[in-house]
Amino acid sequence: MQISDNISQIIRIPHLALLSIIFSMMLLSFPFGVFVVFDTDIGNDINFQYPLNHLTLFKEIGYLIPSGVEIGDLFIVLWSAYAILFAIAILGPDYGFLKTLSIHLGHGKLETKSNYMFTITKWFSILILLSIIIDFVQQGFGIVTLPPSVDNDLTQFLYVSLSPIVEEFGFRLMLIGLPLFVFYSHKLSLNHFLKSLWNPSSNLHISDFKKPLILIVLVGIFFGLSHIMTGEPWSEGKFAQASVSGIILGWLYFRFGLIPAILVHWGTNYFIFSYANFISQINQITVEDAFSQPLIDTMELLFFISGIFSVSILLINHFKSKRESKLRVE
Repeated sequence: MQISDNISQIIRIPHLALLSIIFSMMLLSFPFGVFVVFDTDIGNDINFQYPLNHLTLFKEIGYLIPSGVEIGDLFIVLWSAYAILFAIAILGPDYGFLKTLSIHLGHGKLETKSNYMFTITKWFSILILLSIIIDFVQQGFGIVTLPPSVDNDLTQFLYVSLSPIVEEFGFRLMLIGLPLFVFYSHKLSLNHFLKSLWNPSSNLHISDFKKPLILIVLVGIFFGLSHIMTGEPWSEGKFAQASVSGIILGWLYFRFGLIPAILVHWGTNYFIFSYANFISQINQITVEDAFSQPLIDTMELLFFISGIFSVSILLINHFKSKRESKLRVE
């Protein structure tokens, strides 16, 4: 136990520093995104004033969209929604992000769920770590992960910004939240229903996590399949990455609620693409080339190291908790 405590103390400060840096970079992605959309030629032949119902994704429901609604309007709505969720994540649900960091820095005992942003930055780095490892292993077997072809960088940025909300409501809330409510709810009230969908584990009496975990894994695999079988799909190499991401997002939704699931998904989409598009526009290079620039490489390394620290602390806390439980029994 002493060895694990020593390891935890050694990595505590750099881990908290890395989480703080990730948080700061996420915060900066908001103005970066505004700059890219409204002050650059990212869309070439179209810009933020392009009618929303002219885009392929919205043509089928174009009759529901007022003719005056433009791409820029949807971006503003998305930024506002994410900014609200971001503010909630910084302040709650129990402690603020800075207070949570200071308690951890002072070796205080605190559950991770006491602050959403702490959970988000930690699990975001874990998700990126696992994605990098999966990609590395797959490349060793000659499996290459290729994204769908991109016709326009502006519309791509719009779609990756929209998908965290759409996909978390579809895959997590509808496919995990609703079944869990049906299986484990013992009362039928609108307030209880909404609370259960918002945070299943806190509002449903679930004593055995095995069935929810099976559901989370199945939905995660379905999430992975959806990336390679529908619309303009990724190459087959994306299946493993997307499935693991779906399982992590499902667990976050079940354990901590909808906000962490949406914002970790937002991190892998909007956050990363805001920097890539910013670099692309500043240096007049393609977005694909921007992902090979030193800043993106440095960000990836930062996420990778933070992910290693996060996994290490999770494992240390897990085994420490098991040992303490065993001692109490004895």
